Amino acid sequence: MASPKMLKLHEVLAEIDMSRAAFYRMRARGQAPRLRKLPNGQLRVSRADLDDWWENCGQSAA
Repeated sequence: MASPKMLKLHEVLAEIDMSRAAFYRMRARGQAPRLRKLPNGQLRVSRADLDDWWENCGQSAA
């Protein structure tokens, strides 16, 4: 089984066209995709989590 695609935070921010500060404000409100911290301290977001988050954003706007 292949491991899930993990995106770097700057890749996520570029894809959703959002600043780091805005992302962290959303995260503080519990409205951002789940971040995972690697043992080396780097942050990642799984492709599946980001896709689910995008889908839920569209539903809440309707």
